Order: sequence, then C-alpha cells, then structure tokens
Amino acid sequence: MLYTGLLHLHSFLRWVIIVLAVVAIYRSYTGMSSGRLFSAGDRKAGLFLMISAHTTLLVGLYLWIAGPWGLANIRNLGFGEVMKDAVYRFFAIEHITGMLIAIVLITIGRGVAKKDIPDAAKFKRSFWLFLVALVIILVSVPWPWRAVGAGRHWV
Repeated sequence: MLYTGLLHLHSFLRWVIIVLAVVAIYRSYTGMSSGRLFSAGDRKAGLFLMISAHTTLLVGLYLWIAGPWGLANIRNLGFGEVMKDAVYRFFAIEHITGMLIAIVLITIGRGVAKKDIPDAAKFKRSFWLFLVALVIILVSVPWPWRAVGAGRHWV
C-alpha cells in the first residue's frame, strides 16, 4: 500500500517538475532576450523546480531501494542479467541515472541565481542548465509508448 501510494506520488510529481521546468526555462529565456534584471520571481521559479526535483528524488530512491524494479532486480537476477533485459535495465539503471544527472543540472542552475555575476549570465546559464535537464527528464521518464513493460500510465 505504501509503495503504491509513493509510486503514484512519484508519477504525479513528474508533471510538477515538467511544468516548473518549462516555467523556469521560459523565465530564463525571456530574461536573457529582454535584458531585464534577475528578479525574485526568477529565483523562486528555480527554487520551486529544485525543491520538487529533490522531493521526487527522495521518493524515487525509496521506490528504487524498496520496490521490485530497482535494487531487488539487481540482487535477484544479478547485474549482468539486468543489463541484458531492456525493461529491467531501464528501471534499475537508465531511469535513475538520467534523473540524477537532471537533478544535478537543476541544482546547479538554481545555484547560478545565488552567484554574484551579471544578470544576463545568470539567465543564460540557468536557461541552458534547465533546458538540458528537461530534455534528460523527458528521455528518462517511462512514458506509455516505451517498450512493453517499461511504459507507465500518464498519471
């Protein structure tokens, strides 16, 4: 029951992250192209994105450790067998690795807002970091059209 509830929360939070990433990217792009000052709203967009990404990471780590698709498959089947199966490999290795990289990029992008650099540089750096993170997230999500067994429902 706990696992199922956390899996639903993890799935829901993906949408929160995607929406917040689009907002942060948009704010960074418009700030970069208009030459405006880096505002509290820009900082908050990055902050909320980072908080939701870190929350999702914590839930995901629990699911990976306690659930049947991550660590349990590696323990039960062995790393070599997991790597031979596309579905097992996706959940045990690819999904978590892609998301960790994306969350690191989001965290760095959020950290750019704290630096004492020109606002144009803040917008440019955060734009690229958030954009690359979003692309990695979109590639690493188990969308419904993924290979049989690796796809998950929209919500």
